[in-house]
Amino acid sequence: MAAELISRFAPSPTGRLHLGHAFSALLAHDLARARGGRFLLRIEDIDAGRCRHDHIEGIVEDLRWLGLHWDGEIVFQSGRLALYHAACDRLRADGLLYPCFCTRAQISAEIGASASAPHGPYGPIYPGSCKRLLRHQVELRLAAGAPHAWRLDVAEAAARVGPLSWHDRHAGEVPATPELHGDVVLARKDAPTSYHLAVTVDDAAQGVTDVIRGEDLFAATHVHRLLQALLGLPTPAYHHHRLLADAGGERLAKRRGSPTLASMRADGADPTELLRMLRGSSAPFAGGGNGFRSDAPRAKPFV
Repeated sequence: MAAELISRFAPSPTGRLHLGHAFSALLAHDLARARGGRFLLRIEDIDAGRCRHDHIEGIVEDLRWLGLHWDGEIVFQSGRLALYHAACDRLRADGLLYPCFCTRAQISAEIGASASAPHGPYGPIYPGSCKRLLRHQVELRLAAGAPHAWRLDVAEAAARVGPLSWHDRHAGEVPATPELHGDVVLARKDAPTSYHLAVTVDDAAQGVTDVIRGEDLFAATHVHRLLQALLGLPTPAYHHHRLLADAGGERLAKRRGSPTLASMRADGADPTELLRMLRGSSAPFAGGGNGFRSDAPRAKPFV
């Protein structure tokens, strides 16, 4: 008997949802409904400095307005910190984490002073400054209560687990190359965990079988696959979808002030028509008169 398909939508409550969020949520919702599975809602609210309760209420309001109903209770990452601490403790006990005392300014200065600073998918990568500290230097700083993050020694971790891969619905079998990201942070100075660790732990804990998310997170999956191997967690199937852009070709994003679903609702938008547009084979993605398009290849329908 085939395992039940479980998908999820996992927004961060740092702003109101826009049409790009609706597209991602719709794909995850429709995949689960088409396969007789479950669609979960998870709120990724670990960044206390940026997350707001009114945005959480807005997410719920927007999804209900669209008619996208989730199964079970909403899961909040802020209530799952013990799971992330346990994962960090395990990796630390395995000798795969090291404390990083660097500030962002110090990291930028070191990268700027190097004529051959390595780059990863998201720009220059951490140069490994704190990994070069001697043991007594680390112990003195920790004893003094110096603020620090915990980074994963990616090269050592990758060497221990050997070659890995993961499957994307559109890209096929993808060899994992987490070393291109450098030593990523798994526990931040200003938050008890990082996106990489929390999403990996949560997807496994919730039994997520299919991760549907934007292609901007495609590169992050290399790190998530490594963490799955290190922690003995299952690897879901991945569906990285194209990103919606506005009529000028700019990707829809909170930081760019893209029109929100709340503003569309206030302007009298019809949610049924919005869903029809998003589900359409061409209208939202080829400049079909609605002001939205995508520059990525068209995805196959998730049915």
